[in-house]
Amino acid sequence: MESQIISTTAVEGFTPSKKGKVRDIYDLDRQLLIAATDRLSAFDVVLPDGIPDKGKVLTQVSAFWFDRLAHILPHHLVSTDITAFPEPFRSHPALFAQRSMLVQKTTPLAVECVVRGYITGSGWNDYLRSGSICGIPLPPGLQESARLAEPLFTPTTKAEVGVHDESMTFAQVKDLVGTVLATQLRDFSIRLYLEGAAYAQTRGIIIADTKFEFGLDSDGTLLLIDEALTPDSSRFWPLDTYRPGTSPPSFDKQFVRDYLLAVKWDKRPPGPSLPPDIIRTTAQKYRDALERLTGHPL
Repeated sequence: MESQIISTTAVEGFTPSKKGKVRDIYDLDRQLLIAATDRLSAFDVVLPDGIPDKGKVLTQVSAFWFDRLAHILPHHLVSTDITAFPEPFRSHPALFAQRSMLVQKTTPLAVECVVRGYITGSGWNDYLRSGSICGIPLPPGLQESARLAEPLFTPTTKAEVGVHDESMTFAQVKDLVGTVLATQLRDFSIRLYLEGAAYAQTRGIIIADTKFEFGLDSDGTLLLIDEALTPDSSRFWPLDTYRPGTSPPSFDKQFVRDYLLAVKWDKRPPGPSLPPDIIRTTAQKYRDALERLTGHPL
C-alpha cells in the first residue's frame, strides 16, 4: 500500500504557528512541536508535489544524529514519541506519528551554518569562476567533487520561505552575533560535520556538505536545533561509486534538483510538477539513506 503524502498537519482548527518550507511548527509556550511534512523545496521554492514518507525520514534521521552527537553539543529534542505529545497531536497519529519532534524552545540564530567537505554544487561553480569558495581561496587544479584538505565553514543568511539565502563572510557573522558566538558556531559546525561524516563513511555514505542551525535557550546555552545531517540539509553520496572529477549520484534531493535543471525551470514560483517516477525514486533514496545510517528501515 502506497504511503499517504502529508503536505499539511493542521487539525481541528489548530493551525501551525509558523510554516517553513518543510516543517509545520506549533508553539506550546515553553516547547515547540515540529512536524516534518512531505513537502519538498528546491532552489528555495516549495514544489507542488510531496515525497511519500519524506517527513518521517527527516525526523528519524535527525533524532538519530541528535542522540549520536550530543556529546559535542546539546540539542533541543525532547521526544519523538507521540504518546509524550500533548493534545490534539497525540490523538492524530496519522498526521504526527514518526514525523514530529517535541523540542525545547530556543531563540534561533539567523545564520545557516554550512560546512563543505567536498567541492561540488555552487561551491564548484564559485571555484571555477574565482578560484575560491565564498571568498575562501583554494589551491588551483582541484577536480569537481574532490575532497577538500579541511572542511570549509561557509555560512549563509537564513531567509524566509521563497527568499534565497545569501552567503555571509565570517566577519559578517561576527557582526551579527558577536565574536565569541560566531567562533562557537564555526567550531561546533565543523566538529559536528567531521564526526558525522566519519560515521556515515562507515555506513557507505559520503556527506559532501551540510548545514546546521543553532539556538540559545533561556539560560543562553547554545543548542543544535532544527534538523541534523538529513538528506534535506546535506549532500549524500554513495561511497562505493564516488569518483573525483564526476558529479556523483546522491541519496538526497539533488536528484530532484538535477531533474529541475534538465527541464530548464527558471527557479521561480510556482515550481513544476514532478513525474511519478521522479517522486518514487526520490522517496526510495530518502528511505535508503535512513536505513544505511541507522541500520533500521522506516
